[in-house]
Amino acid sequence: MDRFVLDTSVFTNPDIYGQFESSPDGAVETFIHLAMHSGAEFFMPSSVYEELQHILGSEVLVPEFEMVVRIRSPRRYQLMIPSEILYEFIDEIRYRINKGLRIAEEHTKEAGKLDEENVGKLIARLREKYREALRQGIIDSKEDVDVLLLAYELDGVLISGDEGLRKWADKVGIKIMNPKNLRVVLESLIKHKTAT
Repeated sequence: MDRFVLDTSVFTNPDIYGQFESSPDGAVETFIHLAMHSGAEFFMPSSVYEELQHILGSEVLVPEFEMVVRIRSPRRYQLMIPSEILYEFIDEIRYRINKGLRIAEEHTKEAGKLDEENVGKLIARLREKYREALRQGIIDSKEDVDVLLLAYELDGVLISGDEGLRKWADKVGIKIMNPKNLRVVLESLIKHKTAT
């Protein structure tokens, strides 16, 4: 049986949920219908489910969602992961912090030459570059860690549009699937199930 671990991006990223419907509400409904008939198992950590409820509103996540998607946290205290991953993560964080500091230094030097009006534009640019340097392509939330650990624990297929989550899932040997293919995969599972 196929086991899929879902991230919020499946229902919040328009490039992903658009394969189901044009709105998040419709996408959730279509996903539920397809998932119910697919024969696959779907999981989502409770922290991710709470985040999704906060983003979409609890009225969008109808009771049928919980019938199809099992809300379950990873067994954090029982799970063993390779220590090399921790070393790689620390190296990555250190590199990103140093990169962020260099960006801040560059912008600070430039700020001394500007008038007040242009300082605001410089600060906006600084924030964008700093955010990109520190957060893009890395696991940066407990929800990301929960998705990663649950997929690892269940030997499931991770479905996420988050570049950092996908990168680190690949490092620990978790199966990943392009989230834009989810509908096609569900329809194929349904077709295969009805054919047998």
